[in-house]
Amino acid sequence: MPRSIVKPIKVLLADAQFLSRYGLCCLLADVGEVDLIGEATSEEELIACLQKELPDVLVLDYNQPEHFTLETVMAVRRDFPECRILVISSDSDRSRIYQAIEQEINSFLTKECGEEEIIDAIYATARGEKFFCNNIINHILERSFGKEDDCTPTPLTPREVEIVRLIASGLVAKQIAAELKLSTHTVYTHRKNIMRKLRIGTASELVRYAFNQGLVTP
Repeated sequence: MPRSIVKPIKVLLADAQFLSRYGLCCLLADVGEVDLIGEATSEEELIACLQKELPDVLVLDYNQPEHFTLETVMAVRRDFPECRILVISSDSDRSRIYQAIEQEINSFLTKECGEEEIIDAIYATARGEKFFCNNIINHILERSFGKEDDCTPTPLTPREVEIVRLIASGLVAKQIAAELKLSTHTVYTHRKNIMRKLRIGTASELVRYAFNQGLVTP
């Protein structure tokens, strides 16, 4: 995924867990185009930081009772509607995950995600794009297609999600191949697999799916 950006990305971390903050700080320190402007360990500290300076990306774990909750996301959305939110959380409760997504957060990763995916998500969020890791995509798909708990999820890989985004953005296979440095044949193969997994038959259905799931913004 392209990472080019005009100016350094201002990032604010909101996480009550020291190890999580420390790990993210170390990761971001090695990224030249990212500027960590603050850390918050409670909702009160977070609101104070946002009042002082609005970041390009707020990295938040809402699943930390007595520190950050879904109400924190709602408060940020209400008082700082222009703030772009990247959730990085270990929350596995589907109901809370759906509620967080419904608050129009920009991106959502789990704490199992690796370095590259985290950095990609920060850049995508800073550009105003949506970015969901594979685990979150699974939850979205299960809800969208009404799967029962005992059914096997139909996951899209991160590469397939990126191809869906590019198709929905209006790029043809040749352009996608150039963008991702793949062969046109590989792009067609990915597209075929994506449509099989999602059980859809036309490009227009695929575009509608991408917009419905928030993978691209109208």
